[in-house]
Amino acid sequence: MEPMVPLCNSADLVNGGRAVPFDIVFAGQTCRAFAIRYQDQVHAYLNRCTHVAMEMDYQPDRFYDDTGRWLMCATHGATYQPDTGACSGGPCRGGLVKIDLSELDGVVHWHTAYNLKPLEF
Repeated sequence: MEPMVPLCNSADLVNGGRAVPFDIVFAGQTCRAFAIRYQDQVHAYLNRCTHVAMEMDYQPDRFYDDTGRWLMCATHGATYQPDTGACSGGPCRGGLVKIDLSELDGVVHWHTAYNLKPLEF
């Protein structure tokens, strides 16, 4: 198992609520990512629409559409399934890049991978 990096308290992520943003290095590039809670499970993705590689939030840390059922790119309306990141409609080209998360003792952690590392200062 890859190393885990503490991200936030479990209580910071509410079903259909605001995301918790974080910075990562993905494939050698510094990128934004975000964590959400959907149906009581935590999920995280690269904050990069598959239609056009730009950040998706329509307001800071807001990714859910009005129904709370889909993650939506504010620029062109591509929608994604919150639990898998799969494209569910609009002009997306594939699914979002998923980042593995786990919850342990009230803390959410993200998991590094061969192409996913913490941002070092």
